Amino acid sequence: MDQALKAAQKAGRSIETLTRESFPLTVLPETLQRTVDRLENDLGLYVLRGLPVEPYTKDELRLIYWGIGLHMGTAVTQSFKGDVLGDVKDFGQSASTASGRGYMSKEDLGFHTDTSDIVSLFVLRTAKSGGRSLFCSSVAVADEIRRTRPNLFDVLQKPFYWHWKGHEQPGEKPYYQQPVFTIRDGKFSSRWVATHILSAQEFPEVPRLSDVQIEAMKLVNSLASDPRFHTSMMFEPGDIQFLNNHVVYHARTEFEDWDEPDRKRHLLRLWLSVPNTRTLDEGMKAIYRDVNGGAVRGGFPSHTDQLVFETKASEF
Repeated sequence: MDQALKAAQKAGRSIETLTRESFPLTVLPETLQRTVDRLENDLGLYVLRGLPVEPYTKDELRLIYWGIGLHMGTAVTQSFKGDVLGDVKDFGQSASTASGRGYMSKEDLGFHTDTSDIVSLFVLRTAKSGGRSLFCSSVAVADEIRRTRPNLFDVLQKPFYWHWKGHEQPGEKPYYQQPVFTIRDGKFSSRWVATHILSAQEFPEVPRLSDVQIEAMKLVNSLASDPRFHTSMMFEPGDIQFLNNHVVYHARTEFEDWDEPDRKRHLLRLWLSVPNTRTLDEGMKAIYRDVNGGAVRGGFPSHTDQLVFETKASEF
């Protein structure tokens, strides 16, 4: 990794001009390809641990992380601002507001998925306390619902109304329809952001959630929170976590941060589209746009023509 960084710096590459070829890795590509394979064909969760962060500046760590992403797939935009490399830290926001994003707060975040095939987090600094990372198998949750409440499994395969949270394209309605569970070519996929479904109820023209829809949503939350279906880990600086959003829900406990700015919890985030992804059901087209396996897809459509490589509170 250090050699790849030095090669990129010697060539005068910035994060905006870095390419896969200008960030030459030797041994690590085998690890990254194994990661991509296991994300799609195994548990859907993979963590690389042990990268020393202390010797590098923040700008160098951004370059390293971006270079890793280039060797795995294509980064997609994480908001209408066009940010392809996000900063996960407390910006004082709240996910409960109309446009608030949970990753910009210190709040407890319930189980959910992000809007991409793969989400990755690179840990620069951890909090004073809290901020535990949790993972839940959405496949196991769906299997349990299908076994015990098949009527609710059917409900979750039908469209719900979702709030765009300000990420709709100009001229589009601020909401869209999408199921929670889908199956295509024998492969399951789930997209789950309960707050986006509940927020859509603020629009008068959106039909009210039925009793059975509410019951189904409560059951998903209840099972995801059941220790039978989730596990957890505490981050360490240098960890790089990868999750397949189609088969894994993730959550985070609330954290208490340090007072000193240079010690505050800070993670970098990539949303990746990788070459070996599954074909998705047509019902997922509103968000993913292209449902074909291996397509570059996902992310929130950018409203700008520029890519952003750092999240700044003033821009949201």
